[in-house]
Amino acid sequence: MMHPLHDTIARQISDRLKDRRMVVMYDPRRELPAFFDEACGGDGGVVLMRTGMFGARRAAVCSFQGSFLEVRTAVEPLTGGEEVADVVIYMPGVTRDEKTSLLLEIEKAGDCYLPPALRQIARNVLRKRFTDVAIDEMLGSDKLTYADLARMTEDTGGPDGASLLKSIFRDADTRAIIAGWLGDEANDGDIDQKGAGGELRRALQARLGLDIAEGMPLAKMRAVTARFVLGNAFRLGLKCPAPASISTLAAPASKEQEAAIHHIAAKMREPSRAAAYEILAEQAQSELGLSESSVSGGALGPIDIFRFEERAAAAKIFDLIAADRTDEAAALLEVRSQSFWADRLTQRKAVWEACRLMVAMGRQADAVLATVAKANGKPEQWVERYVATGAEGWHRFDHAQRRLETLLAAIEDEEVSEAAVARCRSKYDEVARRQAEGFAKVYENAGWSIAGALPQHRIWAEIVAALPKPFALVAVDAMRYEIGVELADRLARMGEVRLRAAIAALPSITPIGMAAILPGAAASFSIADKNGKLGALIGDAFLPDLASRQKYLQAQVPGIVDLTLDDVLTWTKATQKRLAGAQIVFVRSTEIDAAGENTENRYARRIMEGTVGDVARCLSKLAGAGIENAVVTADHGHLYFAAEREEAMRISSPGGDQIELHRRCWIGRGGATPPGTVRVPGAKLGYVTDLDVVVPKSVAVFKAGGDLAYHHGGASLQELVIPVITVRMKLTAASKEKKGLVVKFAGEAVTNRIFSIEIALGSAADLFAQPRRVRPVATVGNRQVAVAKMTMAGPVEDGEVLIGPKDPVAVGLILTDDTIPALRIQVFDAETDAVLYESPQDVPVRVIK
Repeated sequence: MMHPLHDTIARQISDRLKDRRMVVMYDPRRELPAFFDEACGGDGGVVLMRTGMFGARRAAVCSFQGSFLEVRTAVEPLTGGEEVADVVIYMPGVTRDEKTSLLLEIEKAGDCYLPPALRQIARNVLRKRFTDVAIDEMLGSDKLTYADLARMTEDTGGPDGASLLKSIFRDADTRAIIAGWLGDEANDGDIDQKGAGGELRRALQARLGLDIAEGMPLAKMRAVTARFVLGNAFRLGLKCPAPASISTLAAPASKEQEAAIHHIAAKMREPSRAAAYEILAEQAQSELGLSESSVSGGALGPIDIFRFEERAAAAKIFDLIAADRTDEAAALLEVRSQSFWADRLTQRKAVWEACRLMVAMGRQADAVLATVAKANGKPEQWVERYVATGAEGWHRFDHAQRRLETLLAAIEDEEVSEAAVARCRSKYDEVARRQAEGFAKVYENAGWSIAGALPQHRIWAEIVAALPKPFALVAVDAMRYEIGVELADRLARMGEVRLRAAIAALPSITPIGMAAILPGAAASFSIADKNGKLGALIGDAFLPDLASRQKYLQAQVPGIVDLTLDDVLTWTKATQKRLAGAQIVFVRSTEIDAAGENTENRYARRIMEGTVGDVARCLSKLAGAGIENAVVTADHGHLYFAAEREEAMRISSPGGDQIELHRRCWIGRGGATPPGTVRVPGAKLGYVTDLDVVVPKSVAVFKAGGDLAYHHGGASLQELVIPVITVRMKLTAASKEKKGLVVKFAGEAVTNRIFSIEIALGSAADLFAQPRRVRPVATVGNRQVAVAKMTMAGPVEDGEVLIGPKDPVAVGLILTDDTIPALRIQVFDAETDAVLYESPQDVPVRVIK
């Protein structure tokens, strides 16, 4: 061992000797004679042949004296035999000739070493103990010799022998040291005690161009530096002139300084320094006098340096949405959606999710309107476009509207632009109106018949009856097609699934639709009235209500087990006993329709959100009991607007012999056909009846009492197109063991409708070598009351989150029912619905309304 510079060069040569035995080393700048003198024990460089030590390896050294032939002759005895000795041929002042050199044969048999410049070698050595700033100062002179560089690399143990900052921060990258110092004041004592303040000031000047007065306290230095770094990072990203308040801030003088500013600002935002960054950025923002009024959100850079930028960018996106400039809003959203500040607060992440859903709605609205305008006169093609898979399906627009309205109901206290919300709702109204008017027209022209479509009254005969026993029929009241698509996507991870569309019976109300899916409807189905009450007619059986349908079903299918969704989810011993040996199970879910009909709009949205998960868990429980085959369908769909229909959109009753009047349909005899409505004789619908059905041609409603925004009974695509999902579950009860996850909830209670949990693979991580997809929820009993909607990485489309084997994932959940006193957090496996985690105790809910 001599000194680090010598040892580094010697190691490079030794490694090559070990591999190839012969090394030809070129030194065109004549920088290494002193190195070879050291390696050869101090012999003069004029000696042709010497012996040198390169690390632990001894080799003959031949030094070029001006004659290539002389070198060839001198090494021939060592290289020409069967046993080749270790030889280093040193070529000072010579540039390699790759074509005609007399040494080419030796180079090919051995190795040719073209070392980097000596200064670069020295810099790499010095980086192990010195900062880049210190190295720049040390290598500033162009008169440095090998001996000078050798002394610099020696650690003498003296106070100037190494960088004090590096010894404190354990990092050789000056920019990382600056970022570490800015983000943590814990090292200030060491900096003062070891007298490293001067080196820190020199580092700031060299890397950033920031001059700090000698003697300035470290706390003030930190504030000044943070203001300089963050203010300039903000200014460098702007697409417009900087605000006047920034003009007092010195600007970087070079591209290198600009790059250092961006690098340091990024390092400051790393998770380990995020809390300190938040404090420093807030202080700098205040000192620079910046706010949302300082710069338009569209002129900001791609990184939100200051808190106000996140809000300004979101406000700009909302403005663009309100102005119907969807493409511009989408472009800005793509740039700004990953936000340090939004990630610090789950509620702000929800605001950005609202932006995303609004942009999606705007784009889908434009696409639907374009295709509606080109639609032809066949109702079957309207249905095909509505249920089409992929982005082309019109039902996706209904899905986006439902997701947006559900989110808005949960973040009603957050800063979401009323103008943007109004614009989105207006577009939904326009699309729904155009669809309803167009479809009603072609449906009427086709004689209220849709070629090739599956009529609702044939679902049992064509699909349910074909299932192998035991099986279940799950009837979800008011589940429109887009909800069925979401459910089918979820079930596809748990079993074999087929989704198709059916056309609900008119009028699209519960007594008619629920009867239409019963056995025997394919042979004889009609509507009738008795004693002034409307009901379905299957053969001679009049079915006006639930009790009559239950009695009919038991008569048609003796031994059938009739349950509610809640019966299955609560899963008592009585339920298990009833299912023992059951061949056919009928499960009724009324949650969607009950919420829409009887609950305030914003709460209804939240309640509806849990239905997909509840039905999926219902099927899992049935599969665990041995009932793995099922059909899931609906009695009708629905229209659900943001607010009740205005007075101008309310139609007077047709009058006459009225049997029933609903907001979207009138059933009776005689009377008028008010403007904006269409009368459908029952016979046109294939019924043996003298009753007529009158429905609005558009999205208007009859004056039927109440002020609901939720409607069904009419002939729109949303009301008539229902899902029929055939599923064979793969889950068995044996697969439902619990597996370890670490789930953390910060705080003592849920105090906001949007709350977050952190999920990581736990002590059983060896079982999960691959990332695991999970579904976090919150429940009360077996009722789902909160669903996952977002993570720091972005939105959660279907409630599923991918958990990697290393880093925990923060998940934002939206509470769908804030009236509950407490909840329990659960995490399910997304593939099998197995319970992976359940909170050991209930978490109190104290949402301030």
